[in-house]
Parts: sequence; structure tokens; C-alpha cells
Amino acid sequence: MDREFLIDLLADFGPVTIRKMFSGYGISADGINFALALRAGLFFRADAATIPDYEAEGSRPFQYSTRAKTVTVNSYWELPARLFDDSEDLVRWARAALAAAQRAKVKRPKKKAASKPAKKAAAKKPAAKKRQAKKATKRAVR
Repeated sequence: MDREFLIDLLADFGPVTIRKMFSGYGISADGINFALALRAGLFFRADAATIPDYEAEGSRPFQYSTRAKTVTVNSYWELPARLFDDSEDLVRWARAALAAAQRAKVKRPKKKAASKPAKKAAAKKPAAKKRQAKKATKRAVR
């Protein structure tokens, strides 16, 4: 799938942003990624509320293989093939995928801003101890 095909496919949905991602594209609306277009197909964001719809259509979750195993990503499911010819239903599924992505964003806990400085301070302590140990060793050698 190329960029122009995706823009045409989602034209009735509304404005989307399409960015290069992995071996394909990430598709977002309102700054939220809700779809992936990869060599393996088009995958929409899904969650507990929408996965039954994908299962009823016989769709599968996104999978990729590493050297050691096959990884299944249950948050993205393959778009049923019939939707490529039904723009009205495609829009409904795209809106459901965007809603699932929005729900997932809300569930994520906010990162603590204070955690980074604490890590830096913790990382500096061993270096300071090493310097003190070197000074003590130099004193003892003299």
C-alpha cells in the first residue's frame, strides 16, 4: 500500500497524518496513531471493546517474527478485506480504532518528571565513590 492509496481509502474518515514507520506507515488523526499499514496489510487499533468485531470477521492480530519467536501484538488487528470496498463501514471501523487508541492513551500512567533527575543523581554516586577510592589508594601508596 502506498501513501496515496491510504489517503484515498481514508478520505471519507477525515484528515489523517501518514508517517513512515518500520516497513510501512503509521496513520494518525488528532495526533493519535490508530492504524498501521505494513507489508502484511492494514491494521487498526483494537481493544477489549472492538476485538470481538475483528474476531467475528475472521481477522487476526498483527504478528511479526524474530529469530527466536513469533510476536503477537493484540492491540492492532487486520482490517477485514470487505471494508476496502465499503467506505461507509470503513469509516465506522476507523472511528472505532481511533476511539480504542484514545482509550489506550487515557489508561497509560503519566511519567513522573522527577524520575529522571533521581536516576542521574543515583548514577553519579558510584562515580563519586570511585574517585574517593582512587584518592584513598593514592594516599596509601605515598
